[in-house]
Amino acid sequence: MTGPTRISEMTWIEFDNRIRRDNATVLLPVGSLEQHGPHSPVGSDEMLTRMIAEEVARRSNALVAPSINYGVRSQPRTGGGNHFPGTISIRGGTLTNLLRDIICEFVQKGATRLLILDTHYENEFFVIEGIEEAMLELHAQDRKDFKIIRVRYFELLSQDVLNRLFPEGFLGWALEHAGVMTTSLHLFLTPKLADMSKAPTHAPIEYPPYDVFPFDPGSGTKTGCLSSPATASQEKGKLVFEAVVDGLSSIVRREFSETPVSATS
Repeated sequence: MTGPTRISEMTWIEFDNRIRRDNATVLLPVGSLEQHGPHSPVGSDEMLTRMIAEEVARRSNALVAPSINYGVRSQPRTGGGNHFPGTISIRGGTLTNLLRDIICEFVQKGATRLLILDTHYENEFFVIEGIEEAMLELHAQDRKDFKIIRVRYFELLSQDVLNRLFPEGFLGWALEHAGVMTTSLHLFLTPKLADMSKAPTHAPIEYPPYDVFPFDPGSGTKTGCLSSPATASQEKGKLVFEAVVDGLSSIVRREFSETPVSATS
């Protein structure tokens, strides 16, 4: 059974049919509004994750929920820092509570399969806490007929793909903020939003292996990038897109079989 994938564009009847009749998986993108260098938009985390989710939904007959557009405070060593204009953040507890409520609502409306697609580095443990809090609340209501998967799509990239993206060597995901991968995805998916004439070419930012509070913005990245995106390309963007869509579609097939989710204690 196929049909529309964006929940926000469905009637309540269409939604109810897809959830209760088809037992469709719900994909929830979780992003941020955070600077991504002088060459790409502040909505990159949400935008790219949503577009990936929509393609996964088309391939696996899943549904895409409206994104969570705001993320937890950007940190200097993973996102450049919260001081940058255009970085509009929320508290960790706010994200935890919001995600808990959304998960509980979906399950109470009949969803049994949820895939949380989190991209913003600083969200990780607050997203996990939101899932844990939702499970506690739902179990207290004797609701155990559901399964939740959390994944960061970039962690699905194989070593072979990483070697092709970074022939000079992979520096790690923290230093990839506003770097080659997201810029390449923009060049493939939203080329009008990536201006390579403004892409910084500086060396990777070097931080000490500890955090200092209050943070001195003068000691961090001046461009917002933690490493140079200059080697990004449309071809690399296509490579990443196909790899993560294939990986996520495989997770949906493997973790959410056609048989009903069994109740667990």
